[in-house]
Amino acid sequence: MTESESPRRRRSRSRRRRRARLRRILLTTLVVGSLLLGLGGWVGFRGWQARAHLVNAAGLAGELSAHLVGGDTARAQRTLAALQEQAGAARRATGDPGWWLGRQTPIAGANLTAIRQIAIAIDDLARQAFPALLRVDLGGLVPQEGRLDLTGLRAVADELVAVHDTVQQTRARLVEVPDDRLVGQVRQALADLRGEIDRLAAMTSAANKASKLLPPLLGVDGARTYLLVSQNSAELRATGGMFGAYAVIEANKGRVKMGAQGSSSSFGRFTDPLKVPAEVRALWGELPGIYPADVNLSPHFPTAASLYREMYRRHSGETVDGVLAVDPVVLSYLLKATGPVRTPGGVALSAENAVQTLLSDAYQRMSPKEQDTFFAAAAAAVFDTLFARNVHPNGLLSAFDRSIRERRILFWSARPEEQRTFDDSRMAGTLPETDTVPTVGVFLNDGSGAKLGYYLRQSADLTVGDCHADGRRELNLRVTLRSTAPASGLSESVLGLGRAGDPYTVRTLVSVYAPAGGAVLDTRLDGAETSVGNGTERRRQVAVVNVEIGPGGTRTLEISLLTGKTESGTAELWLTPTATPWTTHVVTAPSCSQ
Repeated sequence: MTESESPRRRRSRSRRRRRARLRRILLTTLVVGSLLLGLGGWVGFRGWQARAHLVNAAGLAGELSAHLVGGDTARAQRTLAALQEQAGAARRATGDPGWWLGRQTPIAGANLTAIRQIAIAIDDLARQAFPALLRVDLGGLVPQEGRLDLTGLRAVADELVAVHDTVQQTRARLVEVPDDRLVGQVRQALADLRGEIDRLAAMTSAANKASKLLPPLLGVDGARTYLLVSQNSAELRATGGMFGAYAVIEANKGRVKMGAQGSSSSFGRFTDPLKVPAEVRALWGELPGIYPADVNLSPHFPTAASLYREMYRRHSGETVDGVLAVDPVVLSYLLKATGPVRTPGGVALSAENAVQTLLSDAYQRMSPKEQDTFFAAAAAAVFDTLFARNVHPNGLLSAFDRSIRERRILFWSARPEEQRTFDDSRMAGTLPETDTVPTVGVFLNDGSGAKLGYYLRQSADLTVGDCHADGRRELNLRVTLRSTAPASGLSESVLGLGRAGDPYTVRTLVSVYAPAGGAVLDTRLDGAETSVGNGTERRRQVAVVNVEIGPGGTRTLEISLLTGKTESGTAELWLTPTATPWTTHVVTAPSCSQ
């Protein structure tokens, strides 16, 4: 080999090596690409299958809920079997080796992992939680012939504990699924499932706590007495309505009966005011400690209940163990389950006419003394029917569930250890000092001294806005109030004190509570700046606006708020329960971390 040939031969060998290496790279790329394409096709096919099964499972879960509430056990069992089949198929479709490999890829992996966790969650609920719910004897949760079977209640409690544990474990696993790299449809599906399981967890938690609390509350360890208070939604207060008629409820060994009845007006005015929390006093002065009608100007029910209990003690000399508040809308829900009842005065109360009869007709047709007598008789008639008539438990539980969700049933125990047990439930009516999700409160207090709240119609729209660099987020609230009151023809009992000047004008003090740790920024009434009362309560800034509405009129309040530090793109509303339900709309946004 000559010196001139050696470099050529070296260059030739180098070219051959490069071509061989290129062929190997191309071949490897072709093989890997073919495998990925095959895997993608396989995962896509399995994904299509999983989606179909999950959609079917969601529909069946809705049907199962309806059958459970309706008491149709046979259909519920068949629906559950179909739900388990669809949920199991979705779990299998997302559990094979091809799906596992797809989960390791950098782009699609997060979405495939989330879909897998959704399938597992639904399958776990279908096989572990829902069958236990079908086994629960709901009759053990409602009274029969004036008595609650405490032995049956304990059996129900055992099943509810198992259900609650499964739901909480499922909830915890879903919380850990990252959602920052998910495509829109998967992220929404995950958010929807989290929301549904949060609601289910709240229900199972409440039922679990109730099954433990009811025996002592109903006197298994000794007699108890409670005040049952009617919140009069015709004269609005933050928790629902002015405390009007009351009754003493006596409970002993599971047996419940109604004792003395009366009206809050009989307490009179307390010239030696009760001690009111400083923040409440800064907003409302001494009123909550002087007048029984004003104990619930604050939305924090424990404050109202403890004040009312002390007022009753000073008035009667008796000390009760707690306070239970309901409103006429609750009675209408219960009457749907029990059927109509006739009061001693001959008036038939039904689900259709209870609210109008109690909040409008009684004030139009009766004197104040006749009203007190009628309200007491109506409460006793519904109470006796509830405890004496053989009512299907599903209907009663549905009525109670709806009432609690709407915050129309509130309970406070004077025993701190019991109160702490359910202090985070809606039934406690506790205004929390921290938020899991930013929550805006809109609470209404009548400023007319009248019974015009029956004619009020209200809506609230909440929009989640921009994220701030300090971790806070903007919220925009729009509250619309409309009066359906006539311009004439109402009785003196309805028109009351007429503090707005024109007795037919509804004066409403609207209190807007910012999210915990947040702020109220700007307030406008009908597009113009308006004067606002300011304060704080339980780590929430409060703005109070006086809104006056003539017959047939409409006023609109617009408020800008800030949350505390949060990444959440959702928000919630807490509203005063009214005679006519609110119309609400919450517009969410992407998380601040996205």
